[in-house]
Amino acid sequence: MEKRTIVAFVLSFVVLIGWSLLFAPKEAERPPRKEMVTEGGSPTRAETQTVAPGVPQEIAPAADHEASPDPGAQITQKEVVIETPLYRAVMTNVGPTFKSFKLKRYREANDPASPWIELLSRMQGAGDFTLVQFGDQTFAFDRDRTFEVDVDSVTLTEGGERKEVVFERRSPEGLVHRQIYRFSPGSYAIDVELEVKNGSATDVTGAFKGGLTAVPPKEKKGYYSYVGLVLYQDRKLEEVELEDPSEQKQFNGAVGWLAYEDDYFMRALLPPEPLTEGRVQAERLVSGWLEAVYVPSVVTVAAGQTAAATYGLYLGPRDLGTLKGVGRDLDRVVDFGWTDIIAKPLLHLLRFFNQYIHNYGFSIILLTILVKIIFWPLTHKSYKSMKEMQKLQPRLAKIREKYKDNKEMMNREMMGLYKTYKVNPMSGCLPMIIQIPVFFALFRILGSAIELRHAPFLLWIDDLAAPDRLFQFPFDIPLMAPPSGIPVLTLLMGASMFIQQKMTPTPGDPAQAKIMMFLPLIFTFMFINFPSGLVLYWLVNNVLSIGQQYRIQKKPA
Repeated sequence: MEKRTIVAFVLSFVVLIGWSLLFAPKEAERPPRKEMVTEGGSPTRAETQTVAPGVPQEIAPAADHEASPDPGAQITQKEVVIETPLYRAVMTNVGPTFKSFKLKRYREANDPASPWIELLSRMQGAGDFTLVQFGDQTFAFDRDRTFEVDVDSVTLTEGGERKEVVFERRSPEGLVHRQIYRFSPGSYAIDVELEVKNGSATDVTGAFKGGLTAVPPKEKKGYYSYVGLVLYQDRKLEEVELEDPSEQKQFNGAVGWLAYEDDYFMRALLPPEPLTEGRVQAERLVSGWLEAVYVPSVVTVAAGQTAAATYGLYLGPRDLGTLKGVGRDLDRVVDFGWTDIIAKPLLHLLRFFNQYIHNYGFSIILLTILVKIIFWPLTHKSYKSMKEMQKLQPRLAKIREKYKDNKEMMNREMMGLYKTYKVNPMSGCLPMIIQIPVFFALFRILGSAIELRHAPFLLWIDDLAAPDRLFQFPFDIPLMAPPSGIPVLTLLMGASMFIQQKMTPTPGDPAQAKIMMFLPLIFTFMFINFPSGLVLYWLVNNVLSIGQQYRIQKKPA
C-alpha cells in the first residue's frame, strides 16, 4: 500500500511536468502590421473606436478632424534620449511614447559582448507601447498627437537628482496639453504628470486615460512563468488570458495597475491615486497584438481652469525586491500560483543568503540544507517506517502467495500483521506528502526567478537559469534543448537517485520494483532540459537523503 501510494505520487508528478512542457499553449506569431491608406495617400493605423455602454454619444470622438487642422501637425517629429545608470530610453514627441527601452544591467545572452535587453524589441510595429492622454471616455486614443519638446537628451548620474522631460501641445479647441515625464537615476519607475489647461470659452469633459500595447513572443523562455496581460484590481491579481483574435474582456472597479509581463521582464501602468472606479478593456487585436486601456472617471475642466493627474510607469525586471521598492503592491505580479504563500518566503530567504554569499548556486545549496533540516524529523520517520516494513516483507510475500485468489482475506491478514508489529503502512508516505507543497514551491522559484538568470555557479555552470551543458557539441541531439552538450549535473543527479533507490527497501510486488528501478532514468531524461539551478537543488537534496538513509540503516534496531 505504501509503495503504491509513492509510485502514484511520482508518476502523477511525471505526468504533470511532461504535460506542462509538451502541451503548453503557444503564443501566436506576430503577423505583419496592417495599414490603411487615406485619400491623401499617407498610411495611418487602422483602428476601431468603441463607445462604452452608457457613455453619451456627444462625448464620442469626432470623425471630421480634417475640418479643423491640428496645430501640432506643423511640429517636427523629434526623439529624446534618456540615459540613466539603469537604462537607455528613446522617446518620440508623437504620442508621446517610448520607441526604445534598453536595460543596462541585463543582456540578451550570457555574454559581456551581448546587447542590452530591449524591452520593446518584440513589439516593433505595434504602435504606441505605452500611452497616456486626456481625451474622451472611449477606449481609443488619438495616436497622432505631436507635442513640442525643447530637449534632445537627458542624462542622469548615480546618486544624482531626478530630471524631467516636458512635452506640450495646443489643440484646435484651445486646450493646452502638457505631459511631464520624471526620471530617477536609481529606479525603473517613471512618473508622468498629465496637465490640461482649458483656454476655450466652454467647459470640457474628458478622462485622463492610459494604455499599453504588446506583442507576445513566439515562445517563452522560462518554466511556469506567465506571459501576457495582468490586472491588479480590488487588491486581487488576475491574469487576462486572450486566445482568439478580436477577443475582449472588460473590468470595472478600483484598478491598482495593469501590466504586460514576459518571462523575466514587464511593463506596468499605474493609474493616479487615490484610486477610484475605472474601466479597463483588454483585447487581442486581429493582428495578434495585446492591448489594455484604462479609463478612469471623467473630469470637467471649466473655462480658464486646469486639471491634472499623475500616472506611474514601470519598465524593468520582474525582480521581487525592485518591485517591492516601487510600492502600490506591484510585487504581486511575481506570482507562483497555489504555492505563492510558500514560494515568496523561500525566495526572500534565497535572496537573503545571496547578500552574504554572492553566489546563487551556493545560496541554493544552503537553502536546500535548511529545508532538509526543517523536514528532518518527518523524513526520519518515513525512512524508519520503510526499514520496519522491509523486515515484514518475507511474511507479506507469504500472505500474498497464500491468498492470491482471495483479495479480501489477503488484506485482512496483512492488516493483522501490521497491527501485531505496530507498523503503519502509511507512516512512511504521509511525511513525504506534507513536503509536496514545499517541493513545488521550490520548483516554481528555481524554474522562473529572474535572480537566477545569467547567475554563475562554478566551473562550466555560468547560468543557473539555463540547462547544464559541458563541452557543447556542434550538432543537435534529439530531445535535448540547444545547445547540445554533456549534462554533467543532470547525470550526477540521476546517479544520486539510483543510489538512493538501491538503498530503499525493495517492494514486495515485482511490478512495482521494476517501475521504481526505472524512475532514476525517467527523472534524468525529464531534468535534462531543466534549469541547472533546479537540478542543483534536486542533486543536493538527494545527497542529503542518501546520508540520512545510511544513518538510519546503520543504526541498530
